[in-house]
Amino acid sequence: MVQTLERDIREINRALSGNDEEVSLSLSRNTVEFVAYVIGAKAQGKEVIIAQTGQYVTPTDAAVILGVSRPQVRKIMDSGRLPFHMVGTHHRIALSDIKAFQEAERVRRKEAFERFAAIENELGLLQ
Repeated sequence: MVQTLERDIREINRALSGNDEEVSLSLSRNTVEFVAYVIGAKAQGKEVIIAQTGQYVTPTDAAVILGVSRPQVRKIMDSGRLPFHMVGTHHRIALSDIKAFQEAERVRRKEAFERFAAIENELGLLQ
């Protein structure tokens, strides 16, 4: 896979080295699927953040990733549910911690929904 990506980036750089408005190039299917995913998200008006694993982001970036406001991210951080560290006077959050938080929230919400559905069943609210 790495060799394919290296070939693709060489092909992209070669195609971009000219001054033409349009470029033609041949890329692997994986690369084209990734590019299509990113372009599709942007076309739908979604925010796209591309970062390397092990990277840290600001609370503002974390808010975009989580789909919540920056103040909400700060509340989550202050509650201890989202680890962070300080760089000088600035908060930084590991992308891996954001991903772990998202998974924990997914599980928590699923369990809450199941409890809610059980209560509805007990009360006979479902037909």
